[in-house]
Amino acid sequence: MATTTAPSSPSEPGDADELTAERLRPVLGAVTVARDTALSGGLYNSVRLLELTDGRRLILKTAPLASAPALAHEQGLLGTEALFHRLAAGAGVQAPTVLHHQPSGRGAPAEWLLLSYLDGATWDAARDWLTPADRTVLRRRLGECLARVATVTGPAYGYPQSAAGLSTPDWPSAFTGMLRAVLADAGRFGVTLPAPAAEFAGLPVRFGHRLAEVRRPALVHFDAWEGNIVLARDVDGSWSLAGLIDGERAFFGDPLAELVGLDPLGAAEDDADLMAGYRSVTPGLTVDTGARVRLALYRVYLALVMRVEAAPRAYGGDFASWLDTWSADRLTEQLAVLDTLRAS
Repeated sequence: MATTTAPSSPSEPGDADELTAERLRPVLGAVTVARDTALSGGLYNSVRLLELTDGRRLILKTAPLASAPALAHEQGLLGTEALFHRLAAGAGVQAPTVLHHQPSGRGAPAEWLLLSYLDGATWDAARDWLTPADRTVLRRRLGECLARVATVTGPAYGYPQSAAGLSTPDWPSAFTGMLRAVLADAGRFGVTLPAPAAEFAGLPVRFGHRLAEVRRPALVHFDAWEGNIVLARDVDGSWSLAGLIDGERAFFGDPLAELVGLDPLGAAEDDADLMAGYRSVTPGLTVDTGARVRLALYRVYLALVMRVEAAPRAYGGDFASWLDTWSADRLTEQLAVLDTLRAS
């Protein structure tokens, strides 16, 4: 999953500066970069903060080379991010402005994306300064924001980039494809699972009737955790939601999946403030048995993605150990939840 980015260190002049200049020139014309800073924290794309002499600040994101190991759905992710930001902005949600997107191909060995910079601090970076009252207001605003995102309807279900081959006319088949793709990735990268792959692969068959309850391909960010939410401090000292970033993992599907992506370690549907904000835009949202089944399915999917991506990313150290234990426990837990719901 994507993570927040934080300042690292300015780059030394060299090939990277020339490459940046080559990319900016056709898009912005004759501009000068006063400061080029690598931002740390991202686990997939490289991200740089470009400060121009005219005062503008931009974000330049570059994907790994197309030949780099990746999960099946990780095709054209920056194209997905560009699409998400444009659609979200059209729905009234604050997001970076897309200045240019360049797919990989002839003359561009790696995909890249140029965005405006959102002023502020990510929620996780500002967490220690937030009061309980601040958090209540912000969670309500976040619920409203994500409900607006979900008002966008896609042309099909699944991941929008055709190269991934994971887009279909209905949600049961799209989710089945998404789930089985990450299971195939587990086999390809030699990732062990806490239960047989066939048990996970059979979940959409067992619960297909619940997946079929989704009737519209809603836009889902699926990574709106606190590291991908930008906050701004107002003149009176209060905090406001400045926007969503890192929409590269977006897909079209069940809007309930957003609750899983924004709170991968918990259960956002039990957050009264968040849900009140969401229902202020979409009053009809209910968390009934069918919804809880689907939430458990999406938690299985997310835990599988996080577990399997550790292999091509070559995670190490304490984080890798934590992720291995957490994902195994989460998968086992959610399988048990699904067994209980099936029996109810």
